[in-house]
Amino acid sequence: METHCLKRPTRRQFLSSVAFTILAGSAAPVMARSISGSLPWEARSADPPVQVKPGGWLFFTPEEAQTMEAVADRLVPADELSLGGKDAGCVLYLDRQLVGSYGTSSRLYTKGPFMPGLATQGYQAPDTPAQRYRSGIAALNAFTRETKGGKRFAELAPADQDAVLTDLEAGKITLPNKVDAKSFFNLMLANVMEGFFADPIYGGNKDMASWKMLGFPGARYDYRDHVSKHNQPYPLPPVSIAGSMEWMTR
Repeated sequence: METHCLKRPTRRQFLSSVAFTILAGSAAPVMARSISGSLPWEARSADPPVQVKPGGWLFFTPEEAQTMEAVADRLVPADELSLGGKDAGCVLYLDRQLVGSYGTSSRLYTKGPFMPGLATQGYQAPDTPAQRYRSGIAALNAFTRETKGGKRFAELAPADQDAVLTDLEAGKITLPNKVDAKSFFNLMLANVMEGFFADPIYGGNKDMASWKMLGFPGARYDYRDHVSKHNQPYPLPPVSIAGSMEWMTR
């Protein structure tokens, strides 16, 4: 009897530093069982994620969303290569992530003690991503109101937004309510990158704009004929988990 387990800088600088980050769903609990007399797989156990649709914010308030869209457009400015961060849906992607397990850290160990960690150890504090965004956006807007003539971040000119983000990244800004400026910048940068490069099924990367820009094939089931063609552009359009652009428009 067998048993089985069921199972900103410039755009060039920005893109050159990116490793594709695609969020994956968690696996079902691992359970060993006998497969004698039954199928060795579970029906519908490999269903794809549900397509994220635009339409209202589930986590962000309108003001928070406006702030994050301004941030996304400065981290991924629109040009002849692709859409900007706002139009690419980076904030829609993030909004939906923050109301799920990512936002609540439900799949992470979040018990203390909490000690200052090395830079290589990542975030070492109790607040969830949802809590960090709520306090971080409020602190960012409070800072710009105090130092930029009463204006929220989204109301600043692009050059002033870039200057604020540059100082955030360098840790030169002291945000109110003990929000760590550099840590909050890194959080926003990482999540905007995810939204820009992730599969469009999660709400970002609208029209597969980033994949088209890079010549990435996406979730195409077979591209073995092109693997050995080094330094040649991939000739076919990318495919999402949900299907190709042509399938989704029929």
